[in-house]
Amino acid sequence: MAQKPSIPKGTRDFSPAEVAKRQYIISIIKSNFEKFGFQPIETPSFENSETLMGKYGEEGDRLIFKILNSGDYLAKADASLLQNKESNKLTSSISEKALRYDLTVPFARYVVQHQSEIEFPFKRYQIQPVWRADRPQKGRFREFFQCDADVVGSKSLWQEVELVQLYDSVFSELGLEGVTIKINNRKILSGIAEVIGAKDKLIDFTVALDKLDKIGEDGVKKEMIEKGISESAIEKVQPLFNFTGTISEKIRQLSALLAASEEGMKGVEELRFICDNVVNLGLNKAILDLDVTLARGLNYYTGAIFEVAPPKMVAMGSIGGGGRYDDLTGIFGLTAMSGVGISFGLDRIYLVIEELNLFPETVTSTSKALFINYGEKEAFYSMKAITKLRSFGIKVELYPDNVKVGKQFQHADKRGIPFAVIVGETEMNEGKFALKNLISGEQVLIDFEGLKAALL
Repeated sequence: MAQKPSIPKGTRDFSPAEVAKRQYIISIIKSNFEKFGFQPIETPSFENSETLMGKYGEEGDRLIFKILNSGDYLAKADASLLQNKESNKLTSSISEKALRYDLTVPFARYVVQHQSEIEFPFKRYQIQPVWRADRPQKGRFREFFQCDADVVGSKSLWQEVELVQLYDSVFSELGLEGVTIKINNRKILSGIAEVIGAKDKLIDFTVALDKLDKIGEDGVKKEMIEKGISESAIEKVQPLFNFTGTISEKIRQLSALLAASEEGMKGVEELRFICDNVVNLGLNKAILDLDVTLARGLNYYTGAIFEVAPPKMVAMGSIGGGGRYDDLTGIFGLTAMSGVGISFGLDRIYLVIEELNLFPETVTSTSKALFINYGEKEAFYSMKAITKLRSFGIKVELYPDNVKVGKQFQHADKRGIPFAVIVGETEMNEGKFALKNLISGEQVLIDFEGLKAALL
């Protein structure tokens, strides 16, 4: 007996209904990207290994899927490395390509490679799958889509303002209320570390602070002490543990705390500009919140940092994030190319919308009507009508086989098709169609115009 087939862990098959729901989300994200002036690009699913390796840190490199060279990939391998099973050193000689880990590094490569063709500032969006050899769990997969929008070649903070508006526009159109767009600034985190005398422990300090909502104030303090941050330094940062109030009030508190740090004050002014303009321009359904514990991508972001939290009634991690980076393309030799970008977490957004039952019923709608097949003459008569109906954008189909009528009606029921069109000798002689509502059971005899009007 043949073994039942399976798929790799962390990958998924999608049913027609699931694909329809995913496409619904993607279409809204895409239309908003374009509404805000972003242009689409696509890059290959795999890149040269040297393009990807070393760009995500040691942990990121470990999660990159490597592609074995075609043919006899061991022919050029170092025999001693092979014999001693030194897989990390061996990899470069047997694998020259790898599946992309994200869309950001390929985008940086694209900008450098095509810089003479690009008009800067360059606003690009990209909606494509990426792969990570991660441990699968709820909302985290080994193959998933990223939906990114970035602007490179401009340091203007109006870009950050627009990206907040973009988040709000997408989530409003998806019907998601109570989404919180958290914002912070890398310079503020550096400034705090500076004024408490822990500049050399910036990463340890911010990683611990980022855990405040998970392990609480005492847990954060304990971790900081374990990392070598003094108790006197922790005392100076005490206000951050009870950092409440409006955005304006938080900015005032930060100004007082960071008065002695030039870099910190620059971060405060950047945040003030972004937040004041977003508030004055207004948001539809999203909530903007200044979160000084937000510390994502510290080795990467240089200015504003974004993270998007779902409505509070849903237990789910972030559904979006991004920030400002000053030297994205520097890894490929093109320096001083500032940029800012955000990403939407398609899979998590899907799970949130599903949990809140916010997908419109029309998203998964199938054909509007099934024409019942009574034989060749009837099928031809039906196909003429079907062809015309489709030209008006109406989704209809003919059951392909002349089988028992009950089986055809059963097929329509299982597919969720609401109408059946019945064509026999009588209907053909009169140039009519019998339209049956499969929900109410009501049946009417109508001409083509009546059929079109009923199915539109």
